[in-house]
Amino acid sequence: MPMIMEDGINMDDLFGESASLELGLTPTASTRGLPQRLDEMRLLGCCQKIAWSKQGCIAYITQDASRVNLRHLECRPSDGKWVLSDDTRLFALTEVHGGHPLVHLCWNELGSELAVIDSSGRVSIYNIAIALNSLSGQRQAAFDPDDDGGQIVGTMWLNVQRSVHSFNQAAKVQGRWAYSPFRRRPIGPFHPAGKAGLICVTRSGLIRLLYQTPDGRWAEISAELKNTSYSDRLLTHAALVATPSGILVVTHSACQKICYYRVHINWTPAQWDPSQLKQAPNQIPVPSFRFMHSKVDVPYNIPMNRPPGQNPDNFSSPPNPPYCLTRLDTILATQDNSAGMAANPWVIAVFSVPPHVSADHPQQGPPSVIVRWQLETAPQILHPKFDEVASKKTNVQIKPKSLLRRLDDIHCDKYVTSIEQAEYGNVLAVVHDDGTISFYDAKTMALCNGVSDADTVTCLAQAGFHYPSDSAALHVSFSPSGCNAVMLDRDGQMHLRCMEHSYGAESGLYDENKFSAAIVSLALAFCRACGSDLNSDDILLILRQQLSPDAQSMFINEVYRALPVNCNFTQENDKLMSHQYLPRCLSIQAALGYTNKYKARSFSSNIPWAILQLRHASVLYALFLQFNKGAQGEPPDPEALRILLGNTKWALDFLHYILNELLDLADEFESVSSDQEAFAQKLKSTSSLPLVILLSSMSRAFLRFICRGLRGMYAGYSAVPLIGDSRVYYAEICQTLDSSPVRIDLYEKFVAGVDSAVKHVYHGAGFGDAERPGPERELLVNARIPPVLVTAVATILRQTLPALKPEVNRMAIYMGDYSWLGLGTDPRSDMYRRTRDVDIVKKIPLGPAVGRDEPHQDGKPNGHGQLRRRCVRCCEVLCGAYPPRPLLSFRMMYKLSYVRNCICGAAWTLESEPHR
Repeated sequence: MPMIMEDGINMDDLFGESASLELGLTPTASTRGLPQRLDEMRLLGCCQKIAWSKQGCIAYITQDASRVNLRHLECRPSDGKWVLSDDTRLFALTEVHGGHPLVHLCWNELGSELAVIDSSGRVSIYNIAIALNSLSGQRQAAFDPDDDGGQIVGTMWLNVQRSVHSFNQAAKVQGRWAYSPFRRRPIGPFHPAGKAGLICVTRSGLIRLLYQTPDGRWAEISAELKNTSYSDRLLTHAALVATPSGILVVTHSACQKICYYRVHINWTPAQWDPSQLKQAPNQIPVPSFRFMHSKVDVPYNIPMNRPPGQNPDNFSSPPNPPYCLTRLDTILATQDNSAGMAANPWVIAVFSVPPHVSADHPQQGPPSVIVRWQLETAPQILHPKFDEVASKKTNVQIKPKSLLRRLDDIHCDKYVTSIEQAEYGNVLAVVHDDGTISFYDAKTMALCNGVSDADTVTCLAQAGFHYPSDSAALHVSFSPSGCNAVMLDRDGQMHLRCMEHSYGAESGLYDENKFSAAIVSLALAFCRACGSDLNSDDILLILRQQLSPDAQSMFINEVYRALPVNCNFTQENDKLMSHQYLPRCLSIQAALGYTNKYKARSFSSNIPWAILQLRHASVLYALFLQFNKGAQGEPPDPEALRILLGNTKWALDFLHYILNELLDLADEFESVSSDQEAFAQKLKSTSSLPLVILLSSMSRAFLRFICRGLRGMYAGYSAVPLIGDSRVYYAEICQTLDSSPVRIDLYEKFVAGVDSAVKHVYHGAGFGDAERPGPERELLVNARIPPVLVTAVATILRQTLPALKPEVNRMAIYMGDYSWLGLGTDPRSDMYRRTRDVDIVKKIPLGPAVGRDEPHQDGKPNGHGQLRRRCVRCCEVLCGAYPPRPLLSFRMMYKLSYVRNCICGAAWTLESEPHR
């Protein structure tokens, strides 16, 4: 097959003076590797060497094409800076692919499944199992034959059948930003069992579906794309996209034809009930292809200097044009609302001139041209003579025909090396060979060059965010929200680039509208990530590096308004357990105040961090009691009860910590108890985490749930069937509750008294459901006690607390060690941070990690090593592997999403592995 550098070589130059040979064949330093990259893009549609998962994992193929390495964004515990992690090798890839060069990487919609494709079209599939840097093999490439005709030229993962919340835009209404959320419906086809599926188109014109069966195995079906001639069967590119009317497949053949197909996937049976699998094993869903052969041949022309307004299809280009197709994509316009699509799909092709031809003949035209077609339907018009033919059928309806209407070309003065749909499909990012990135609106292809309308925000690029000029890069992939990018240079080294913004400060002047638009665009991007339940560490990186504390606070307030999070849970407490957005908001708020592992968080960050841990304990108790409810309850394994024991000790110490500080505050404020004005002034200068936790209706509700869970655990001891270590751990839980210096019912009484005091002052001030979210958000977001609650604080310190004192062992509370809670700012807590870790899920103290051989929970060395995972956001650790799925402990961790994620919602990274 001819290489791209052979196309269009001038024979006079070839046999003329020797100096002419150096004109195009020796690239300059800035374009070193570009001819090879363009040649690769011309010959094979699937050649993506780096891919950023929606879950946050970055996979890239090494320069020798033999290995895949994994990286991710993470907060460095030593200094709190956000950086790219070290490389982690994806094991056994070379052996799995038989030494064939790896050419393409592709993540699924959720970002949890990775397809690795080699030069022979063999596919291996990996899954993010327990950490971003630990992928498990799902499908081996050995299943596929070693065939050059099997080279894959186009891929597409099946979508997931779930509706997600999305946001169209943010617009200013009467000086405040209003957001437009809607529920985006998924587009099929779907796997009936909710499993993964990968569609591939091969060079020889086969379409393959690799799909996972309900029992975890992988199967495959294939069919031939119908072609008009033998020469069409040699495909170079294929682009696939799911549309409401089926999968759109667009192919480009070696004879320079673009064809279009509709493909449907039918499943038998169409529905699948997992409960019937044992009774009817033959009813596992089996797919089949059905083709709608609405094919369109597009003999494209690439005009050199087309007169303005002239139809590109009627304009003939010079003979033997040097342009070659280097990229083929199908773009589905983003949804404006749940009703459907904004426009028909587009076909986008990039044509490029080989660098040596462009250098020798600059008059040939721009280096790259983006050609677009829009898919449309038109009525079939028959010749009038057909009306004279008698037909046996009446009311015959002629099906409309499909056609591709060519739109205006986009001429680029640089080579296009990548086109990617970013920001959840709202923009197209076009990457050029010098590293510059241009953004186009996905609906109109208008160039996003800053704030054209400061009162409406649709995406980061439209709000004025941009990538600064950087060194050339041949392979690029964007982060889940599009505000970061990773690039592979010509030496195969990875570089991280972040979007930047002036934030209203331009030419020595300040523009409040541009600053506000920048903050709102970040909030909009974060809300889209929350709605789709995807990774948002890329946004957090921007917030930490570029925004001041005041701007960060503005961002948090916009997020709470946009999602929306009410913050007032004085009435509807039960909604806290299943609130979709609350953990995400608390997590990013807590992360903004994180300094490093050895220092306490800021006061405003400590509040959401404490609430996250209260939520964790509340949900853990509720889930355990639900699993063990009634006679059919599942007997708990020792590991499950060990987790509950650790959380019981943590919850009791947290309650003691709150009570201890409240008692100290009561003593401190006793001197101003009779002077309301002095009391209010002293309260303004007081930063008390326990006081804010008690005043906030959200955290106060979690405290009630914890007390209820502890009572349920104690009462259920005799009803749960226990043997061996399970009985020992459960007995220790009950003993811990018995030895508490304050009974659980007293804590419930105290929390109820606080609740009554807060409701009373709200009622007295005339604060109803519409007014209460304001002071509640002031507590949660700004860590300030609002004026309306000053009277409630006085009531708590003067009445509620003194009524509890006679029944409390004050000395035992005072002598308690609360440093392991990780919330204090005293020297004892600081020392504990420097010397010990606490398992964030199990709430079990650990020794500091020392390589692979870490101390066990009791501080003694463990010769076999332990599986130790660290959260990439909060830097907390989880130690130990989980047992097989039938055990309750695994079910609890899986149900709570702790197998892949920390309690703050961020992903795990594997710090160490057991010795092999």
